[in-house]
Amino acid sequence: MIKKSFLDRVAISFIVTFFLMALPACSSDSKKVTDSNGDDPPPDEASVIFLHHSTGGVIWNGGVASAIDDYNTLNGRSYVVTEEAYPNSPYPWANYPYDYWHLWVEDGGQADEEGIPTLESYTSSYDVVVFKHCYPVSGMDDNTGSPDIGSSSKRMENYQLQYAALKTRLRQYPETQFILWTGAALAESASSTEEGQLARAFFTWVKEDWDEPGDNIFLWDFFELETEGGNFLLEQYCASSGDSHPSSTFARTVAPLFAQRIIDVIEGNGDSGSITGE
Repeated sequence: MIKKSFLDRVAISFIVTFFLMALPACSSDSKKVTDSNGDDPPPDEASVIFLHHSTGGVIWNGGVASAIDDYNTLNGRSYVVTEEAYPNSPYPWANYPYDYWHLWVEDGGQADEEGIPTLESYTSSYDVVVFKHCYPVSGMDDNTGSPDIGSSSKRMENYQLQYAALKTRLRQYPETQFILWTGAALAESASSTEEGQLARAFFTWVKEDWDEPGDNIFLWDFFELETEGGNFLLEQYCASSGDSHPSSTFARTVAPLFAQRIIDVIEGNGDSGSITGE
């Protein structure tokens, strides 16, 4: 005859097991953003950092934060997006492919030595990291035929090497999602036919070759919004004649699209959502 104490232990063990199985799985990564094309429920919370310079500041001031807040209110979310000028002093005011390669990739990343936050500091603090280049990125010279990953010369051949290295680096942080803007365009009066063609060619390469589905890197196609299929920032979108900064009116138009792109990435629709946010 089985002793009562043994039966009691079996009963207690069964009850404990039942309740453990009924509890939702929890871990330190439970709020991490993952791209699932919408197959999984969206997270309730997410933290986003937007790294930018002047052009990004114009778009931010167009109402990015308020668009995110409105979405949170309507959908019961807590998505927090903050902005920061990067790279900033004591580093030069430059945020081009060379600079991100130098700061985040070269010899494991030089940001700390330059006295500014490292890539690791962002990936450990935020679920989504957004970064961009300002409009001088579109002022490219012709290729030389001898690409140099360590060159700050604005040439497509150098950009492509730097972007390839950046992609490898960013994929080392699979639990962080990255959104890269296609570069800001130059106003036609501040550029040349050749520069416009080179800019279009490079950002087409970024969209069609460099960007790949299924990883943790996504695009927001700012270049297309500014140019509407052309090679230059449309005159009606310029802050003033010949100024390659976008106007505040344009910013108010595209800020909600930027916010939507961020939301798509947070909610696992980075590969399936529109890369312009439209």
